[in-house]
Amino acid sequence: MSLVRYNNPWNLLNSLQRELYNPEHSHLNDDDASVATANWAPSVDISESEKAFTLLADIPGVDPKNIEISMEKGVLTIKGKRQSEKREESENYRRVERQSGQFYRRFTLPDSADADKIEAKSEHGVLRITIPKQEVAISRRIEVKH
Repeated sequence: MSLVRYNNPWNLLNSLQRELYNPEHSHLNDDDASVATANWAPSVDISESEKAFTLLADIPGVDPKNIEISMEKGVLTIKGKRQSEKREESENYRRVERQSGQFYRRFTLPDSADADKIEAKSEHGVLRITIPKQEVAISRRIEVKH
């Protein structure tokens, strides 16, 4: 009996994204924040409650010291790096699916996000970013005088 791999319909899109953001094709260095280079992209769940937005990113094997989170002009950026393991030639790997290298994700946040109170915590390979909401000014009708 042979094992058959489940064909996830998103694999093609993920493969294309890895190709597009391959740093070997980039002529700019990795320190340039305007460049979106990545070897892989973590899966992210986003939820919203009355008081906050929550992002959960799957980043197993990533040291929290290797994660950089920034917020600028309404865009939340998550960058990091998963170190590759050294593999001995004698170990005879048949398949290697765990990706390593740099990752980069960006999210545009609504005006209600309070950038000054963002918190991040990494636990058991899941990065949790909590973005509290700030009170939004209530719209009101303005009378035009003549």
